[in-house]
Amino acid sequence: MSVESSTIADGKPTTRSRVTNGSVVLPGVDGRSTWVRRLRDLVALHIIDLGGDEAISEAERSLVRRAATMTVELERMEAVFAVKGEADPKDLELYQRTAGNLRRILESLGLQRRQRDITPTLDAYLAAHAKAQERV
Repeated sequence: MSVESSTIADGKPTTRSRVTNGSVVLPGVDGRSTWVRRLRDLVALHIIDLGGDEAISEAERSLVRRAATMTVELERMEAVFAVKGEADPKDLELYQRTAGNLRRILESLGLQRRQRDITPTLDAYLAAHAKAQERV
């Protein structure tokens, strides 16, 4: 670790920015707004998915914040589409580009597709078979 980065990491909380300290999400923005609350929730959920505060790097934290911002904006756009009952081509194109960039950020953070086992257990299979026989 360089002397400069060591100084930043070991600095007193009062010498770091309020964003770094975690006391505000965005400087000059009311943290009680729906938008900021959703952003804060998503950041926390993504960090938990990555193993918690102590397990992620500052670069991953930055990517998580970008991913959360894009997610909030995509959700906002979806609400507009739903209220209007449609999406105009310009807004839809922006939505698609944003969703693609979000996917790339999530992949770089380790987004994984997890297959779900849908094979029934023996007990579930036998119960369903017995239920079907009762109907006959």
